[in-house]
Amino acid sequence: MFLTLIFFSEPLQLDRLNKLKEDYYSDTKNELAQNACTRFDPFEVAISKKRTDTCLHVYNIKIESEGKPVTNQEHSGRCWLFAALNVMRLPFMKKYGIEEFEFSQTYLFFWDKIERSHYWLNNIVTTAKQGEKLEGRLVNFLLHLREYAKELRDKVSSGASDEDIQSTIDKQIAVIYNIVATCLGIPPEKFTFEYYNKEKEYKTFGPLTPQEFYEKHVRPLFNVDDKVCLVNDPRELNPFGKLYTLQCLGNVVGGRRTAYNNQPIGVLIDVVLKSIRSGEAVWFGCEVSKRFERKNGLEDLDA
Repeated sequence: MFLTLIFFSEPLQLDRLNKLKEDYYSDTKNELAQNACTRFDPFEVAISKKRTDTCLHVYNIKIESEGKPVTNQEHSGRCWLFAALNVMRLPFMKKYGIEEFEFSQTYLFFWDKIERSHYWLNNIVTTAKQGEKLEGRLVNFLLHLREYAKELRDKVSSGASDEDIQSTIDKQIAVIYNIVATCLGIPPEKFTFEYYNKEKEYKTFGPLTPQEFYEKHVRPLFNVDDKVCLVNDPRELNPFGKLYTLQCLGNVVGGRRTAYNNQPIGVLIDVVLKSIRSGEAVWFGCEVSKRFERKNGLEDLDA
């Protein structure tokens, strides 16, 4: 299908382009901006020196150890995972006297992809059985693996049995598993953890399954079941002091629903302060891209 233009302006002639160039260079600020953007990182040039000069990383309250090495998810959509593991590793490193350590982000990311895909395929079946229109907002939100989504919706529309639908999902998950396994590798069923502590002494424990590793060596230090997720949603339609969840937000079929305890921002600040004072880091999730300056470690709209 081709778009037929019904309005035509004058063609871009050479004299018109020359005039645009002349007008551009007539403003010295344009040439200055051009030099800066072509020779340096535009983001770095735009940072306010006045603001960065006043931001010193000196605090009256801080976590004893921030953990090394510094981790970076490299815009991979895993900031939530890296942040959570960074918080979890601190008591682990302290307990076992380790100077540098990372939990495997790839291990959890592998299973997140598999479980999330399985969850998504089941949601496609659910929305089809509920009569959600293909062009509806919810289905469009879910439609990323479109070919598989259409196959499942066609199954439901044709009156296929639940057994037939489940068989189709199993085949689709097998393909997804192969893709994820190729890109990330398959996680080990058991492993032996070997390390040197701060005194340079060799230590080891295992072999353990990843689940056994968590239960024996991580959960006693950081039990995720003891944590709650606080959120600040100031909209009037969502009163404070209530528990909220979102449809189709989970990632495990049969798993617990994600729940948010909505509180005023002052409450969030207070509990963060109490947590840091007690020496426990805080898992923090937020859309930060508009005000985040990584090099100087700033989260500031004025920077």
